[in-house]
Amino acid sequence: MVDLRAQHERIRSEVDAALSRVVESAHFIQGDECAAFEEEFAAYCGASHACGVANGTDALTIALRAYGVGPGDEVITVANTFIGTGEAILLNGAKPVFVDVDKDTFTMDPGLVERAITSRTRLILPVHLYGHPADMAAIGAIAAGHGLPVLEDAAQAHGARAGGRRAGSLGHAACFSFYPAKNLGAYGDAGMVVSSDGAFIERVREIANHGGHRRYEHDVLGTNSRLDTLQAAVLRVKLRYLDAWNRERRALAKAYDEALADAAPVGRPRETPGTESAWHLYTVRAENRDGLRAELEQQGIATAVHYPKPIHLQPALAAMGGRPGDLPVSEQLCREVLSLPLYPELPLVTVEHIAARVKAFCRTPAVHP
Repeated sequence: MVDLRAQHERIRSEVDAALSRVVESAHFIQGDECAAFEEEFAAYCGASHACGVANGTDALTIALRAYGVGPGDEVITVANTFIGTGEAILLNGAKPVFVDVDKDTFTMDPGLVERAITSRTRLILPVHLYGHPADMAAIGAIAAGHGLPVLEDAAQAHGARAGGRRAGSLGHAACFSFYPAKNLGAYGDAGMVVSSDGAFIERVREIANHGGHRRYEHDVLGTNSRLDTLQAAVLRVKLRYLDAWNRERRALAKAYDEALADAAPVGRPRETPGTESAWHLYTVRAENRDGLRAELEQQGIATAVHYPKPIHLQPALAAMGGRPGDLPVSEQLCREVLSLPLYPELPLVTVEHIAARVKAFCRTPAVHP
């Protein structure tokens, strides 16, 4: 699905130099590289401030806490995403209120948000799934009408755009993951909260640093979630290449699109007008998803299912009372989606080979009469 070694070979000398600088400085916790990366990544997103944290789930959890989300509160989000989105809400004692997603973009359906708002709603949390921005204009308008902040789950959307603005500047704040396989990935775990609200980011920073801004002074109950200096150094190197890598992803996604244009009944992902996906994943839909996956596996082609079970049906959330049929589009997508290999170093000939195998499967009468 992704070849991180191939990427490392492209930047090995720069990464080695960056890591050496950190080791020689011995500033392994909250070193200068951390502050520099926060400033650079915030500027990249079009935001004014950022706070690095240990991972993407911490970014969400701490950001929600910085908003004051707690027991008795509700957060509107989607179930067709990684469990971390729901975990962050529950870890703050709040209740996730799930709305269904658009069948074409796989992101939050704005038409369902208004009816989900109650007197307990504190926040709207859309997810830019697979790198495609949610409809932030529509969601933001609804949120503004109710005086609610919008927090972007941008864990898969580094560099994505909507209306000419990058993910990270489309809501009041945004949370990113730098898990190694992301478009901008660390050499371990790392995360970031960005916003143009300086006071909000200072609350995030306080919570993430044991509840204080000065050593041995703790103003609130916090946690230990700090961006590692070595990871910040790696990410600074990679950030310089992110736009170029995203262009390579985009070219490969276009090649998939062209090659699979007549591969019905496999559905291709698409961008909505005015948006630019980061193409973190190229995820198709197939009624016989499991059959297609097995066939590709026999051909030595890696695939992945993002995600096989929606959050509202996960055992960990059984107490929330979710039932099959609550979110029909999300549940159908979980039965049909299949992610094909996509990363900047993937050869074009390999994309063409994978697409040919998908089309061959579609033409097999025994599979699709």
